[in-house]
Order: sequence, then structure tokens, then C-alpha cells
Amino acid sequence: MVELGDYNELEIAREVDFGVYLTSEDGDILLPTKYIPEGARVGDKIRVFIYRDSEDRMIATNLEPFATVGQFACLTCTDVTPFGAFLDWGLEKDLLVPLNNQKDKMQVGKKYCVYLYLDEASDRVVATSKLGKYLHNEHIELTEGEEVQLLVAGYTDLGIKVIINNAYMGMLYRNEVFQDLRLGDSTTGYIKHIRHDNKIDVTLRKPGATQKMESEEASDKLLRLLKEGRGWLPLSDNSSPEDIYQTLGMSKKTFKRAIGGLYKAGLITITEDSIRLKQE
Repeated sequence: MVELGDYNELEIAREVDFGVYLTSEDGDILLPTKYIPEGARVGDKIRVFIYRDSEDRMIATNLEPFATVGQFACLTCTDVTPFGAFLDWGLEKDLLVPLNNQKDKMQVGKKYCVYLYLDEASDRVVATSKLGKYLHNEHIELTEGEEVQLLVAGYTDLGIKVIINNAYMGMLYRNEVFQDLRLGDSTTGYIKHIRHDNKIDVTLRKPGATQKMESEEASDKLLRLLKEGRGWLPLSDNSSPEDIYQTLGMSKKTFKRAIGGLYKAGLITITEDSIRLKQE
């Protein structure tokens, strides 16, 4: 059976003026001329993605969508209609999010985290922004310290919501994130703590990373920003933790360790309201 909304290995059965037909247990499927791999011939097996076109026919493409059935992805809304919204998922035909599948009413130009599935009634690939039923935090098969893949799925006052290994929801706490992460970004992380209520805390720092390493990374960042800027930053021991985090993405404790090390090394001077790069 053809896996609709996923990749399939199918054999080229015959050529026609507008493409080739691929043979499958569900009947022959058209691969339009513009998607035929160079040098492909009748009898060759090729890897294609299968979905339904606007006329409800199965069609093949060698384009790679941003996500397949069973995956989470953050996609941009391209159109809104009375029956649903459409998202760009990397194919010519946009992905439908039916109105009743929208957690919040979608708006053109905005990006949303969705889950892709095959709708049994229409036999079409659709998406939903109501993610709860597709997450499995009630049966967590992870261990603390385990390396995992993270998808940035949203933001809260506490930090960044991430989908872990395409299966669980977790949290990256704001005061532990020292890099710019945007909705839809993918990155490697580590399980920090699995709570009794099945909430998962994750971190970007590999377990066993020392305080010294953290200070060295912060020192390197400060030096780079000082050199790229005007040789000074409007931050000091007297700055609030909020100002330090907003400017540098690090805690005040880490900041103080870093500037202390740079000061002892004779690389900066510290005033009441700034740090300055020493002139060579």
C-alpha cells in the first residue's frame, strides 16, 4: 500500500507526454515531467513523496516537504478561508488546517506549530495546531542526561516550549538559554529532569559541563561583543539580572564570573555602569 503523506519507493511503469506513471498497489500514480529525476527510465525504482492534488488524485513529487505525516513542524500561514487555513509545507499545494483543528484562529504571515496526520474521512494529509493528543508525556521513555532532538514550539513567561524527539513536550528555562532560538528551530538538547507530573525540563548544555566551561564561553562572548561594538558595554556589577539577560542571554552569576576573569587577565576595566575593553 502507498504511504500517503510520506516517501515511497515506486517503479516507473510507463512514460506519457506530461510525465511518467509509477506503479503501486493503489493504482498508477502520476509523476509530472518537472519532477522526474535526470536519467530515470521505465523499470527504475525512485523515491518520491505522495500526496493528493487539488482534484483529489494521488500524485508524486521529488520535492521534499518540511514535514511528513506523523511529524510536528512550524509552518507559515499563506491563506485563510471560511473552512480553514493553508500552510506552506514546501510543496506546490499548501497544507490545510481545518477550522476546527485550529487552537487559535490562524493569520496570514504568522508561523504555527502543527502536527500532520492523514484524515480518515477525506484520505488527505491535514494538520492541527491542537497538539495535546499527539504528545505522549503520560508515557515517557526518556532518561535524565539523554541526548534528544528539540523543536522550538512556543514561548511562555518561564521559557521556551520544545517538542522532544517528535513525541514529548518539554521546557527550556529562559535563564538557561544563551542563544537565539526562533519558532521552528531544531537543535540538540539533553534531558535535565523528568518531574512527577510528567513535565520534562531540558537543557542545551551537555551533562557534566563544568562551571569553568560556562564561564569561558561567557568570557569569549563578552570579548567578541566588545570587539564588534565600540569597545564597551553598558553593564556592570550593578546591572539588574533582567538587563544582563536581555542584553547577553546569560545569568548575572555567569556574567560576574566572566567579567571577573577578564578583569584579572587585564583585558577589561570595570566602572559603576559599564565594562570597557582595554586598549592594547
